[in-house]
Amino acid sequence: MKEEIRRNTIIIGGAEDKKGDKKILKEVCNKIDTENEKLVICTAASQQPEELGNQYKIIFSKLGIKNISILNIKDRKDAYNESNINIIKKASLLFFTGGDQLRITSILGGTPLYKLIKYKYKNGCTYVGTSAGASVASDTMIVTGPNEESPRKCTLKMAPGLGIIKGVIIDQHFAQRGRLGRLLVGIAENPESLGIGIDEDTAIMVRDNKEFQVIGSGAVYVIDGSNITRSNVSEQNAEEVLSIFDVKLHILKCFDKYDLVNKKPYLKN
Repeated sequence: MKEEIRRNTIIIGGAEDKKGDKKILKEVCNKIDTENEKLVICTAASQQPEELGNQYKIIFSKLGIKNISILNIKDRKDAYNESNINIIKKASLLFFTGGDQLRITSILGGTPLYKLIKYKYKNGCTYVGTSAGASVASDTMIVTGPNEESPRKCTLKMAPGLGIIKGVIIDQHFAQRGRLGRLLVGIAENPESLGIGIDEDTAIMVRDNKEFQVIGSGAVYVIDGSNITRSNVSEQNAEEVLSIFDVKLHILKCFDKYDLVNKKPYLKN
C-alpha cells in the first residue's frame, strides 16, 4: 500500500514578529530537520529581493536552521536557470516572502521552476507564504482591491494563484488594512470558494488541505458563501454597493481549528 504523503502549509498574514518571541517563524522551523534539511527563501514577489532574503536568512539562522538558500528570481529567464532549479530540487521547505503576488505568478507561471515547485509541494515539500506569498497560495488570488470601504461591485482584480490550497481565496494584512469588504466581493464572485482573511502576525497551519489551526496574535476570518441566497454582483450597475444575503462568517483565534472539508470551525482538543 502506497504511503500517503502529508502536505504541510503555513500561510501568514504578513508582518509576523521578527524581533520578539518569533512564534510563527519558530513554528516554520519546526516543520523541517534543522540540521540536515534545506530551507529556501523565495523572493520573487519583492522589488528588493536581496535585502529581504538576507533579513530572513539571518532570522532563520539564529533560529537554528543550518542549510538556507535564497532564491532571487527577478525575471522569467531566471526561472529557466539550471542553478535556480537545482536550489528548488534540494528544498524541504519553501518560504515565499511578501511583495506583489502578481510578480510571483507572472514571472514563474509555465516555467520549469513553476512546475518543479508544484511537484515538490505535491511530494511533501512544506510551503510557507507571508503577505503576497500567502495570497498566491490560493487557486484564485486577489491582486488589488479597495481597502477600508464598503464592498462595491466590479472593484476587485483577481488572477489565478499557485493553487497550493484548493477551494479558497486568501487575503492578508486583513483587519489592519480593512479588507473585509474586498474579500466579501471575492466570495460573491466565487461562492464555491472559502474566503480566508488573516491578520498580521497571525497564520494558519494547514494539514493535508483538510484542516487548519490558527497561531499568532491576531484573528482569522472565514467567509463561507456556499449558502448565499442572493447577491447583486453581476456587472450591471458596476458602481453599486454590493448586496449579499445569507453569507456565513467565522472568526477564529489562536489554537482554534477549521475543517476545510466540512466547512466547520471547532476548538482544539
